Amino acid sequence: MSTGLIIALIVIVAAVLVVAAVLTLRGRSPQHGRGLKRRFGPEYDRAVARHDGDEKAAERELAERVERHGSLREQPLEPAQRQRYEERWTAAQERFVDSPREAVAEADRLLAELAKDRGFPDGGQYEEQFAALSVHHAHHVHGYRRVHTVAGARVNADRDGDGRVDTEEMREAMVEARALFEDLIGSHRREEPSTTTDVRAGESRDGRDNGRGQHTWAFNRRHAKGS
Repeated sequence: MSTGLIIALIVIVAAVLVVAAVLTLRGRSPQHGRGLKRRFGPEYDRAVARHDGDEKAAERELAERVERHGSLREQPLEPAQRQRYEERWTAAQERFVDSPREAVAEADRLLAELAKDRGFPDGGQYEEQFAALSVHHAHHVHGYRRVHTVAGARVNADRDGDGRVDTEEMREAMVEARALFEDLIGSHRREEPSTTTDVRAGESRDGRDNGRGQHTWAFNRRHAKGS
């Protein structure tokens, strides 16, 4: 075998190895495939659904979000800021019983303002703010989407009838949005879903006081008035 042929074979083998390494690294990168699934969790599946099952299109969208917002550094809240937000959220929860629609609108505004204070894009640019939040809080950002959608929706009288269905949707949106609020506020007091949906605030399902009544939101759906 001539020296030239040996050199050519070495070059070909080296090129194949380089391509294989690049493809392996690309597959492991958080910008592609499994990395995106791990990073975005359920938001990955929602993106695929929005693209009618086209995973590649969904991955391009999510990768673009990471490219635009991945380097964002969240700003800490001052203790006084945190307290004000917690008080506003508690007030919105209490208001839901008599004015669910107004309470959801307040929750939408509150999340937008809180995200801005943490260093995310201004809430006036909802899509951009949501995209940035999805990169850093992917597992809970859907609650913001639900609250924002419900807050901007008009009541469909034919579908809602006496309003109970619409009120239930708002209640569920508020419950889901609470998880993002907890993430952004930096709280570690989050409750398990089984103790936060159908029991009184401050009690677990067995009726015992959990000592966190003022921070737990678990209003009974029967108490909320229709809007």
